[in-house]
Amino acid sequence: MLAVDMTGDAVKAKNGSMVAYDGQVAFKKMSGGGEGMRGMVTRRLTGEQMTVMEAKGHGTCYFADRASEINLVSLRGEKLFVESSNLLCTDAGLRTGTSFTGLRGGATGNGLFTTTVEGTGQAAIISAGPAVVLRVSAQYPLQVDPGAYVAHTGNLQQHFQSGVNFRTFIGEGSGEAFQIRFEGEGLVYVQPSERNTIGGDV
Repeated sequence: MLAVDMTGDAVKAKNGSMVAYDGQVAFKKMSGGGEGMRGMVTRRLTGEQMTVMEAKGHGTCYFADRASEINLVSLRGEKLFVESSNLLCTDAGLRTGTSFTGLRGGATGNGLFTTTVEGTGQAAIISAGPAVVLRVSAQYPLQVDPGAYVAHTGNLQQHFQSGVNFRTFIGEGSGEAFQIRFEGEGLVYVQPSERNTIGGDV
């Protein structure tokens, strides 16, 4: 559970994630993930659905989502890439949008686009179990199961890798038919649980 102390400021949160509050706090649904009509149209076109509400006022507001672990990410002008289902809330000053992920998104079953959070402030992301933060450098690229991927920051390039071969089709595959390869400099958040993905069925 995440407790947010509010002194007249606002936070953007996943719709329905407030579990309790004290003080004077008002809640308002934001269309299109807080990006207005243009954002709503973009999200419908990309299929990256995220219903967001704004909480504003004085007091303490508590947020949670199905007892998931909560990880705070501090942004100082960087961009956070995160699956919309893994984004719990952000400071109101952070901008949200969408980014094309190509085949990586298709393999996760979450669509070809992912949510971006950009600016200066904090974002709270959720994971099934405590997330592990793995560093990627030029010398040490990283392969991640699409079902375990949560988010990433930094200057990273993503490549979709397929391990499908003859053994896969005769039922002797490893069960790890697809991976995302990250190269560059940055951090990748991975959860200790795999969501169902298209790749997981191969």
